[in-house]
Amino acid sequence: MFKRTPLPDMGPRLPNSVKLTFDPALTNLKMQYQNGCASLRDLNVGEEIESVLIDAAAKNFQAVTVTGGTAAPVPPDTEIFVTLQRSGLKLWQDSLYDRVPADMTLETLLTFKDAAGKELGQQTISILHNERLVLEPTQKRCEYGNIDEFVYDAGVKMSVQFILAARDQLAAAGSAPPEKVAASPVRPAAPTAAMQAKGTPSALSFKATVLDENGNLVFEGGERIRVRIDLVNGGELELQGVTAALTGAASLLAQFPTTTLAVGRLQPGQSRSIEFVATLPQSVQQQKADIQVAVTDSGTRTQPPPQTLALLIQPTGINTDDVDQIPVGATGFRQPHTYLISIGIGTYRDQQVHSRKFASMDAETVSSYFQSLGGLPASNVRLLQDWKALRPDIDEALLDWLPPHMNKDAVVIVYFAGLASVSSTGETFLVPYDGTATTTSRSYPLKDLEAALSRLKAKQTVFLFDGIVSRMGSDSRTKIALPQWNPTGSSTLHVIGTGGIGRGLEDDQHRHGLFTYYLLRALRGEADTNRDGDVTLGETVAYLSQKVLWASKANMNQEQRPFAVPTIRPTDPSAALILTKLAAIQGTEAH
Repeated sequence: MFKRTPLPDMGPRLPNSVKLTFDPALTNLKMQYQNGCASLRDLNVGEEIESVLIDAAAKNFQAVTVTGGTAAPVPPDTEIFVTLQRSGLKLWQDSLYDRVPADMTLETLLTFKDAAGKELGQQTISILHNERLVLEPTQKRCEYGNIDEFVYDAGVKMSVQFILAARDQLAAAGSAPPEKVAASPVRPAAPTAAMQAKGTPSALSFKATVLDENGNLVFEGGERIRVRIDLVNGGELELQGVTAALTGAASLLAQFPTTTLAVGRLQPGQSRSIEFVATLPQSVQQQKADIQVAVTDSGTRTQPPPQTLALLIQPTGINTDDVDQIPVGATGFRQPHTYLISIGIGTYRDQQVHSRKFASMDAETVSSYFQSLGGLPASNVRLLQDWKALRPDIDEALLDWLPPHMNKDAVVIVYFAGLASVSSTGETFLVPYDGTATTTSRSYPLKDLEAALSRLKAKQTVFLFDGIVSRMGSDSRTKIALPQWNPTGSSTLHVIGTGGIGRGLEDDQHRHGLFTYYLLRALRGEADTNRDGDVTLGETVAYLSQKVLWASKANMNQEQRPFAVPTIRPTDPSAALILTKLAAIQGTEAH
């Protein structure tokens, strides 16, 4: 619903071919603000401002290249250095509870040099951008729905000052090369792509940048990384069939949902930015890895040379808790009739969907625990993570993989870390990687999961959920219904990490969902209250109910209450279900 201000028409193109060099302090500029719930947030300002300035330059100069990008087909006659001088962001509390006035201040120094490196002059440009930020119409009303547009609009205002200053400076310096005037009053038609000779340099140029979550350019296990590509068509013809592709270290590329993205068409002077997004595995070894970025179009011209991004990948440096050391199970303990589907979705294809930092690794750790301590053969485990957890992947595991293995002794456990959404009637949906929290078309109804589990006719089915529960739709007037975790007729025992609508907490210190962190501690022996070496489902549920509630209050000043539906009693047969067996009886810990 929020619209971005388009770049204004600043007049005819200048005949200059320019090279832009951005101060890293501007490129990496982040500003902090408090959201509507008084939580600190980082706002990535520099990347957006830089992108808008590149876009404005492409519309106002004959050719544009960026330092660190591909070489220009024609050497630039002017270089413009953009240096950050001053920046600031302030949000003002206002009587309108869902409209917050915001001020952004930016000041940069522009330094102009000719092709020989001689300084032509300097100009300072600055803006004060004012806009009201609008709180999203969600239950808690914490985030501002138009904050990205706010930054973009500031970039547009900055780009106007930038182009005006460039026109004044280049005219004053007399550095603009004379315009070529056609001998005929009728301008000849521009050649088509088919008329261009093979081997002619492409007008396509790009700059590739790799970015990490915390901005320190050290890529740590479990961290989300982005490969950003800014493309510019610096020529006079439309470019068609533009694509971007990644090559390089196979282990790194395997983390990306795709290594090729179609950009489509680029009009003359048009720029566009795209991103490849991946999450590194939680456990990584220190290494150096390269990614090559290549951009091509469907013409017969010589394509811009690929760019190489060097990454330093290393472990987190955080002292891992003992739960991250996979324990050794009891000798000879096997559960050949128990099956696990472990699903963890930390990032979604739709980047507007809430991310869950540790979900993918939590699913992997849970699967490792059940193989080690739970006695499950590796062939009895299906692990579905991030982009490998589409709805068809979940269906395949439930409808194709499990049924042939079922018998009267079969036990099926489904673990899901990620996002669930609830309709106005209380119907609950799991959100796969390609789904959204606002619509049902690509979500996975819990009733479909229950139906699939019921058809298995297993001895026992268990569903474990750790994640976010959000309300479906955006109408704040819609009555909030509690999620229905136990559909009528279900024989599955549900152990849910958080009650009602809300976010299951994540433990940044231990790098796990809070519920999953204590689930792992339960499985490794802390829930074994009778000290018989067996960790049962009943003991685990009781342990989680106590520990998660205590930790959320004591350590996070919040409240998270796990629960089981239907309620599990000590005398219920399901309470005696053995989840893990210990190699040696371990004492419980006080914390």
